[in-house]
Amino acid sequence: MFGNYIIGLREGLEAALVVVVLLAYLTKTGRSRLKAKVWMGIAVAILVSVGFGALLTFGPRGLTFQAQEIIGGGLSLVAVCFVTWMIFWMGKASHNVSRELTSKVDAATSAPHGKGWGLVVLAALSVGREGLETALFVWANAYGAHADQTLTPTIGAVLGILTAVAIGIILNRGALHLNIGAFFTWTTYFLVFVAAGIFSYGLSDLQEAGVIPGWGNLAFDFSVWANQADPTGIWIAVVKALLQLSPAMSWLAFGGWLIYIMVMLPICTYRHGQLSGARAERRKATAAVKAAMPDGAAAAAAAPAPVSPEPAPAASDITPKTATPSRTEEGQKK
Repeated sequence: MFGNYIIGLREGLEAALVVVVLLAYLTKTGRSRLKAKVWMGIAVAILVSVGFGALLTFGPRGLTFQAQEIIGGGLSLVAVCFVTWMIFWMGKASHNVSRELTSKVDAATSAPHGKGWGLVVLAALSVGREGLETALFVWANAYGAHADQTLTPTIGAVLGILTAVAIGIILNRGALHLNIGAFFTWTTYFLVFVAAGIFSYGLSDLQEAGVIPGWGNLAFDFSVWANQADPTGIWIAVVKALLQLSPAMSWLAFGGWLIYIMVMLPICTYRHGQLSGARAERRKATAAVKAAMPDGAAAAAAAPAPVSPEPAPAASDITPKTATPSRTEEGQKK
């Protein structure tokens, strides 16, 4: 449950940040009337994601056991590929996400006779990608760790998504300043263990289906000892949630788990150091530029950009009103 909570929280927060950027940019550029299009795209993305999750959950039922294991193992490996890609993508392109989204908003709203319908597509694709990834990750993690039940992992994912939605609402209102970089850095390390667990579950499913040999050739089996030491199963669940380890694992499943962690953790640590160094250099460069400016120019550079007014309505939409003389005109008459 905890692992799916983190997955739902991280993926949900990514989607929430996309929504916050879109809504804030529309407000800043005087196009608040187009926000309804963004919400329409979000609704489409949610429906598609829920449908995809239902298809993953109920689609394989009725198939043979071997077919279910092959589908589960194959989709688990696909989920690992997505998690790995997401880890690298977030480290490389996260600082450009806002710029890319705002440029796409300009392109979507500037299309002739489009009336902002491009925003529906943009929001649906941006949020839908996170929703589809969440459905796949949660299903793969729940299927591997809790093949006999799906309610508890689903509750964990839903709670994570609801937490992300609450954070997004607070961020949109400007009542909270969240260190996004630190959040994604530490959840990335946790996702490495989640991906390693999904990888081992996928290999185990393929072994159990007979696609890969080695099923039953266990690297360790602490099931009896673990049940005696922890009759309630609480600590077993904690270890599974944090390290994605099972009491009994085959050599291939444990080897896949170990190799993935040994490869990905050093890469994440190295990339985190690179990004931290790049951010420090940018801060130094910005501070140096401000220090070289006169006081007035530095204050002007630090001031927020002015908000563009709402575009003027068409002449046919203006309701004639009785002109009210200004104070200056009244003074001249007097």
